[in-house]
Amino acid sequence: MSVEIVTVKDSEDGLRLDRFLKARYPALGFGQLQKILRTGQVRVDGARAKPDTRVAAGQNIRIPPLGEAGKPDGKPKLRADAADAEFIRSITLYEDKDVMVLNKPHGLAVQGGSGTTRHIDGMLAALAGPDGERPKLIHRLDRDTSGCLVIAKTRSAASALGKTFNSRSARKIYWALVPGVPEPNQGRISTYLAKDGGAGNEKMRVAKHGEREASHAITYYAVVDHAANRASWLSLKPVTGRTHQLRAHLEHIGHPIMGDPKYGARLEELSADIPKKLMLMARRITLPHPKGGTLDVTAPLPDHFKQAFDALGFSAKTDDPILEAPED
Repeated sequence: MSVEIVTVKDSEDGLRLDRFLKARYPALGFGQLQKILRTGQVRVDGARAKPDTRVAAGQNIRIPPLGEAGKPDGKPKLRADAADAEFIRSITLYEDKDVMVLNKPHGLAVQGGSGTTRHIDGMLAALAGPDGERPKLIHRLDRDTSGCLVIAKTRSAASALGKTFNSRSARKIYWALVPGVPEPNQGRISTYLAKDGGAGNEKMRVAKHGEREASHAITYYAVVDHAANRASWLSLKPVTGRTHQLRAHLEHIGHPIMGDPKYGARLEELSADIPKKLMLMARRITLPHPKGGTLDVTAPLPDHFKQAFDALGFSAKTDDPILEAPED
């Protein structure tokens, strides 16, 4: 097969480049997709582009030879069965004709990767309609982060929601448990972050302004409650959406998230009743609905959070001070 030039349709406007390619070539494996993007074989209007680049209607995308994955009759090798559909339904917090919000469990990957065969993206294939159109991921959560995950059910919704996230119009609130008590009790963390480590062991580090591939990251935090000086419950509002941003930022201020050894969490047990799991959840998301109005969804506490809250004496009914934090 030879190089192909494809044009972005109106219905694909605003999609991330990696998701555009996956939608056009469903048999394209994760490893092959990452390779052709990393090596610059895919070009948007003649220029190299990153996986998270948003494509626009009318743009021309250069597609390198894809072998079997590029054949029109190629079929995605995804597990799509009744059990997957039932599972997705069981974790759905909100659904209408255009949008779903899932309560992603701790320990379940959002997308596939090396050695990962069970993930949300794969299971969404079980919900494909008669025309083959399937729900699409709009953003991601780390494997061990639980909570609100937004899914688009149509291409037009995916385009609208993609623009919403790209313009930072989506308001996200996360909850975390950390050792100690941050001072001041409310604050703004502003740093540059850059990737460190090789594939499979990536970690974000605080970088200097102007450093190659460093991106600005801003997080607002507030202490909701604390157990003496032993531990704090934090509410977090990320303005930007960098990889591992919250984990790296809390390590930066000396209060890494409990259960996160990658980012320096203290591993000594505060209580035998606190599970050894990452204590970070996407608690709430608020964003413009593609068809008008506002979508506002809150995820319930997962079991490992409930256990930790009980051990530390926290109540989820406590008012959340992060709601008053700025949006930029």
